[in-house]
Amino acid sequence: MDMPGPGTVFLNQNWNFIAPVFIGDTITARVTIVKLHPTKPVTTISVEITRNHKEVVLEGSAVCYTMLGEIEDTNEHKN
Repeated sequence: MDMPGPGTVFLNQNWNFIAPVFIGDTITARVTIVKLHPTKPVTTISVEITRNHKEVVLEGSAVCYTMLGEIEDTNEHKN
């Protein structure tokens, strides 16, 4: 499963923009699951985005609701 992924709702987010990103930069996002709610499809994630594989340009966290199994592929119903 990809996280946050399709159908994810951000319930809360706290992002610190540390440095600018410029046209032509390569950015890489890393998301780590920090906490899983024991009875609900709610996760807390940490986020770090780097520029050109070295300089951190954004860091933070988010609380997400993920609708597991509730999303259908709309392409399935097309003729």
